[in-house]
Amino acid sequence: MRLGYFISFIDLSFRKMKKIYFTLFSTLILGGIMVSCSEGFLEQPPIGTYGEETLKTKAGVEGVLIGAYANLDGKWDGTRDNQWGMSGTNWVYGTILGGDAYKGSDPGDQPPLNQLERHEPLPTNVYLLNRFTLLYDGIDRANDALRLLAEVPEIEEADRERIMGEARFLRGHYHFEAKRMWNRVPYIDEYITDYRVPNDRDIWPDMEADFKFAMDHLPPVQVDVGRANQWAAAAYYAKVLIYQEKYAMARPVLDEIMAYGVTADGIPYGLNESFHDNFRAATKNSRESVFAIQYSVNDGANGQNGGAVDVLNFPYGGGPGTCCGFLQPSQSLVNAYRVDDQGLPFLDTFNDQDVKNDQGLRSTDPFTPDTAPLDPRLDWTVGRRSIPYLDWGPHPGQAWIRDQVNGGPYSPKKNVYYKSEEGQNTDGSGWTKGFTANNYPLIRYADVLLWAAETEAQLGNLEQATEYVNRIRKRAAHPEGWVKNPDGTPAANYKIGLYPIFSDKASALKAIQFERKLELAMEGHRFFDLVRWGIASQELNAYLRIESERRQYLKGATFEAGKDEYFPIPEQAIIQSAIDGVPTLLQNPGY
Repeated sequence: MRLGYFISFIDLSFRKMKKIYFTLFSTLILGGIMVSCSEGFLEQPPIGTYGEETLKTKAGVEGVLIGAYANLDGKWDGTRDNQWGMSGTNWVYGTILGGDAYKGSDPGDQPPLNQLERHEPLPTNVYLLNRFTLLYDGIDRANDALRLLAEVPEIEEADRERIMGEARFLRGHYHFEAKRMWNRVPYIDEYITDYRVPNDRDIWPDMEADFKFAMDHLPPVQVDVGRANQWAAAAYYAKVLIYQEKYAMARPVLDEIMAYGVTADGIPYGLNESFHDNFRAATKNSRESVFAIQYSVNDGANGQNGGAVDVLNFPYGGGPGTCCGFLQPSQSLVNAYRVDDQGLPFLDTFNDQDVKNDQGLRSTDPFTPDTAPLDPRLDWTVGRRSIPYLDWGPHPGQAWIRDQVNGGPYSPKKNVYYKSEEGQNTDGSGWTKGFTANNYPLIRYADVLLWAAETEAQLGNLEQATEYVNRIRKRAAHPEGWVKNPDGTPAANYKIGLYPIFSDKASALKAIQFERKLELAMEGHRFFDLVRWGIASQELNAYLRIESERRQYLKGATFEAGKDEYFPIPEQAIIQSAIDGVPTLLQNPGY
């Protein structure tokens, strides 16, 4: 039963699915060769649909492989409703559910997200159904490339290994995303024809094998900057090992990445001089980009290739994007950037005092921002009243907030484009100006350094762990990378210090975990980090106790240990998995 239960319930026919799978892009000429040197090779609009025999060429295989990349951004060919939970940026599951942000907007918009934010999702939640479907569609696209490759013997061995490596890398990525959302999920390879596979075994070994194969067979430099290379595969392999707490195995992989790793176009990995260069379209695919979702605009696709499932996440009203007021940073996140006299964070008491905000004030009311010392990364992460918001001028407060009582006084910032780049790195042909060419980094080099710090701390190498964390903090401490007022002065009282050598493993891990919170905030990681560290119940219930006093809609919400670490398997997936009336998919505990 090819494609089986994973897609039959989404009201798409097999023919339409194949149209999606075998979409060829403007960089692909059937009967010829792929001739793209652009990072936008993943993001081109379709130019037609071709039969399977036509696809049995090198160009055809390459086109199917590109179709497997296309699912990374979480978009379902630009036509599907309620796509927001499908986003590859994990703004729903990693950012909002991890406490970095509130849903935002107003209470009545996107009710499936209300369920999720309160950790009360039902198996019928459409966000979860769409996400599950998208991930397994991505797996099938990768498997299609492998199946088709086996039928085209004339492809040269070097290209064959590269294609196999990329397909297995993508298959590993989609399985990884499913695994950390639902834990008990089936593993599907190219040899499985009936997708009604039980979810009764651990699939970590399968993902390890996929990423290890990709690491061993992909070239260090790729034909296009958006493709996975040897080092991106190595980073994913290390990530899978760390999620399983296999630190001794992960350490040499991370050492190799840090010593020899290069981007897909051959630039040695390193931290960008400016923290914010990781979140700007003009500086994307930099040396810090290990693997990123590639976005493009003004390419004839009406903005659909430009972060189409993240367009809700811009300030509301007349500012950048013109819509829609979701993903508003939480007060708890903002408070985490408070620092002491040495410029170090308050690891245990950060939430005892609020950074000053303009909650309840109109944009015309006078307001002076907090003058206490703050980590400078705050104002590249969060839009705060009266602080310069990129080149849009000072954040105006309530004028850019849809419902301040519901979503608080802050705006997201890392995903937002510069006013001077509007029309160049944005696409205004859709219903919002929020279609941007600003890539999303699935893994950036700072992430690798923090994995290395965590690994060294777990193995007892505290001096090395400290050094890796301080590399991150040294970059943040450089005044040239701070948010500035028009006169060139720092926009706030920024201060950041370096850690002395960690004294013990427990304090080292606490500091490293907090550094991930600060460095990677609003990037879709927090919830999954809390779960893998085994502290989700502790951290999120503390968050909910405080935030329920700030946001009435969180009253009574709790995180249940042993249940809420993973989401319910979508009910429709379970129904469609049945063989002779008996489902092969088992529901997760508690649902």
